[in-house]
Amino acid sequence: MCRLPVASLFICFWLVERSHCNGSLQDSMGELHTRFAVSLYQTLTETENNSNLIVSPVSVSLSLGLLQLGARGNTLAQLEGTLGYNVNAQVQDFLLHSQGDMSNTSQGMWLHQTCTLFIQSGVQLLTEFTQHAAAWANTSVVRANFSQPNHTRNQELSGSGEAQAEALWWGHRLQMALVNTVAFRGVWQKLFLFTNTQNLPFTLSDGSTIKVPMMYQATEVSFQFRTASDQRYTVLELPYLGRSLSLQVVLPSERKTPLSSLECQLTARQLASWDTGLRRTKMDIFLPFRMQNKFNLRSVLPAMGISDAFNPTAADFTGISEEGLYVSDAFHEVRIEVTEDGTKAAAATMVLLKRSRAPVFKADRPFLFLLRQVNT
Repeated sequence: MCRLPVASLFICFWLVERSHCNGSLQDSMGELHTRFAVSLYQTLTETENNSNLIVSPVSVSLSLGLLQLGARGNTLAQLEGTLGYNVNAQVQDFLLHSQGDMSNTSQGMWLHQTCTLFIQSGVQLLTEFTQHAAAWANTSVVRANFSQPNHTRNQELSGSGEAQAEALWWGHRLQMALVNTVAFRGVWQKLFLFTNTQNLPFTLSDGSTIKVPMMYQATEVSFQFRTASDQRYTVLELPYLGRSLSLQVVLPSERKTPLSSLECQLTARQLASWDTGLRRTKMDIFLPFRMQNKFNLRSVLPAMGISDAFNPTAADFTGISEEGLYVSDAFHEVRIEVTEDGTKAAAATMVLLKRSRAPVFKADRPFLFLLRQVNT
C-alpha cells in the first residue's frame, strides 16, 4: 500500500493482564502510561510531521525502563520524571507482565516486540545489571564492535535485523545503542473482502489528493460522536478475531477540520473516554491500512526531559558499567499489517459496490488510530 505522506497515526499497545497485579497499581500505571503516550505522540507530531506516524508508547517506555536499571543520579531522575515512575520490584513485575509475545496463531494474531541494547565490545558490564537485563522480557544485551560494522553484522544478533542494520551503520560513532521493534498482524472479527477493496481518493493535510487501496464493508460497529472544545469528531471501534484486541479509529467530523486541531487537545482523560459511551450501529466502513515507520528517538526524548542520557559528559550509567557509557542513538521501529483477512494482500478485482443507506465512516483524510487490548 502506498504511503499517506502527511497522515498522522497513533498506535498504543496496552498489554496488561488484570490477574497479575492489584487493581490500584494497574489503574495508576495505566494512567501513567497513557500520559506518557500522549506526551510522546504530541512531541513526535512536531518532529515527524511530514510522514505517517506510528509508534508504540508502551514499547518505548519498556526500553526506557531498561535504561533505568543502569541509570544513576540526574540521568535516573530524568527517566523517572518522564515516565512517571521508578522501576522498583513491584513496578518491574507489572511491566514484565504488561508486554511480550501475544501471538495466537489459531486466531491469526501476531504481535511481538523486542528491545535490544547494543554495547561496545570490551566494555566491562556489572553483573547486577546483566542479571536484571536478562530478566527483562524480550530484551537482549548484545556485544557489538562498532569500529568494525561489517564484523558486527556477521555476529548472531537477536531483534529486528532492519533496525539493527541502521544502528550498526552508525557504528563509527556508537558506544551504546537502544533498538526497539514492534510488529503486528491481525485478523478482523468480520473480514473485509478482497473483492471490495478499491483505489479511492485520500486527501492529504496539504489539500492534495492521492489514490490508495481502501477496504470496505457494511457491518455493525461500535461508534460515538465526541466533542473536543468546539471540534466534533467520530470514534469507531473494530474488533479483531477473539475480541481481545480492537482498533479505534478517530476522525474529525468536518472534512475541513485538520487532524492537528484534535491532536493538540489530546489528554490521557480524553483517550480513556473513548472506551465509554460506544453504541452499536450498522455503518458503511472505508478504511486504508498497512504501514511501517522507523525513527530515531534521540531528537524526541530530550524534548520530553530525557537529555542527560544522550550527553557524553552528563550521562550516568554507572549501574551498567563504570566506563562512562552514554546512549549514542535510540531507534524505534513499528510495522503493522492489517489487511482484509490479516495476510499480505494480493491484487484485488475492482468491483462496483452498492451502498446501503447506513451512516458512512470513510477514513479518506488524515486520521488517528489506537490498537488496544480490550480488557485493560
